[in-house]
Amino acid sequence: MATTETAQHDALVADLKSRFGDKIIAVDRSYDDCAVTVDKSVVRDVLVYLKSEKRFDFLMDMAGVDCMNLPTYRERFELNYMLYSSPDNVRLRIEIPVSELDMDVPTVSDVWRAANWAEREAFEMFGFNFVGHPCLKRLLTHHEFQGYPLRKDYPVMAGQWCTSTSDMTEELNES
Repeated sequence: MATTETAQHDALVADLKSRFGDKIIAVDRSYDDCAVTVDKSVVRDVLVYLKSEKRFDFLMDMAGVDCMNLPTYRERFELNYMLYSSPDNVRLRIEIPVSELDMDVPTVSDVWRAANWAEREAFEMFGFNFVGHPCLKRLLTHHEFQGYPLRKDYPVMAGQWCTSTSDMTEELNES
């Protein structure tokens, strides 16, 4: 990692810790990366702050993780936001642990438009419930599909047939 990027990460982490205190759970600097683990209760505030004050104008990706088979983990699930600041040319990953008993996460689809479909995919594949999302519906599986196919305990060989058709009129009329 370039020295400039290391300095930028150091400054960002110090700023986040001073602003959000003990809600910043951990910082991982391995593999020339910077991942900040944030308490779920402040994740929206952190993400809005990073976009509006720290110029992270691009949500590159979101990813759900099922930590069930990992040797150590905070919660069963984790949600990662990969951010990029084009003005400063720096990347940052925000991670939040999510309990299997409370899959509610605040939406950021109003902060980055790219979050709309990324949140829908995480909802569909893992079961995250993005509170405040304008249209939390399936994208990749059929309308009768049951379960969350990227969870480690999903019965892969179960197979699910779709027994009715959908003309997708409702999806076509979404704004």
